[in-house]
Amino acid sequence: MAHNTPLEVEVTGCNRGGLIVHYRGLRGFVPSSHLEAMSPDMDEPTRRAALAGHIGRHLTVRVIELDPDLNRVVFSERALSPAAESVPPEIPPILREIRPGETRRGVVTNLTAFGAFVDLGGYEGLVHVSELSWSRVNHPRDMLHIGQEVDVYVMSVSPEEGRIALSLKRAKANPWETIEQRYHVGQIVHGTVTNVVQFGAFVKVENDLEGLVHVSEMAEGNFMHPRNIVSEGDRVVARVIAVDSQHRRLALSLRGVFADRHAEGENGK
Repeated sequence: MAHNTPLEVEVTGCNRGGLIVHYRGLRGFVPSSHLEAMSPDMDEPTRRAALAGHIGRHLTVRVIELDPDLNRVVFSERALSPAAESVPPEIPPILREIRPGETRRGVVTNLTAFGAFVDLGGYEGLVHVSELSWSRVNHPRDMLHIGQEVDVYVMSVSPEEGRIALSLKRAKANPWETIEQRYHVGQIVHGTVTNVVQFGAFVKVENDLEGLVHVSEMAEGNFMHPRNIVSEGDRVVARVIAVDSQHRRLALSLRGVFADRHAEGENGK
């Protein structure tokens, strides 16, 4: 990227935003605005056919964006043009109209391991997996499906690079900001186990909000792994043992909860 070295990539797929390519084991993206064969005045059927026609071909491109932390690499074919620096590519109208801070309605068009593509009306933006929910998400397909209508918050717009960064979670209220108004130590809550790991289990207690049952709070006695106590999908009753909005921490315990509830029921009788 630093030396503007031309690279050859293989086109393996496409979506409405451009081409999915591979280079030496790396998965990357070429926005349609950075393809020589694409024109902003193409109608939608022609545009889709032109993108699909690239599949299986090899392109010579340059790297225009690289973010190892997000596993993101973006290539450009137009950047190789001698006139690329003097004549910028035509910018689609939506990239001039849309503004950061807006909330827009869109349709999910593609789901990948690193995020979801959302069509905002002729142009796609990316919701990175970290911006899907206020709680943990293993894969976008766990909460979205292609064709689903969603409200997204516009985080940033880069007309020159043809990129729109979107967020699903920022289009909704942050549940952690008011968590201490809804939960308190000693409160009994119902939830669903969403993930079991070596150090404990995550329990969803409401949309976009998970608590953690540490392995030390799973059960009395000795056991080899939290999976010996709970599994993904289990409905559980837990006690809140700590609430920390600043550090986004809701600590739960399963120890003694059933016994306590049974005792309360006997006393009530």
